[in-house]
Amino acid sequence: MKGLIIKSPWIDYILDKEKIWEIRGSSTTIRGPILLIKSGTDKVYGECNLVDCIELDYTGYKNNVSKHHITQITSDILPYKRTYAWVLKDVVRYDTPKKYTKKPGAIVWVNVETF
Repeated sequence: MKGLIIKSPWIDYILDKEKIWEIRGSSTTIRGPILLIKSGTDKVYGECNLVDCIELDYTGYKNNVSKHHITQITSDILPYKRTYAWVLKDVVRYDTPKKYTKKPGAIVWVNVETF
């Protein structure tokens, strides 16, 4: 199963079901169930379904703060040259984070076979 590495505080907003768009500078063709991994840890904190990937223009980015929770929009430019919203649904937070083994070099995605 694929695991998505997400920095704090963004992963916490996702796990609290407050954030349904993960903003990234690249698109993804991955769809379906994914694991949610807190950056800097060796633990899976939950899971969700990645259901879509939408390229955003500045207006779409600015008008959807409630979906991505990035409130520090201080300029008229996007955070990335090409900005994408990875759309997340059906988020489940684990009662206890689960340890997994990460291969060196993984930055965005990791393959998780067992916990």
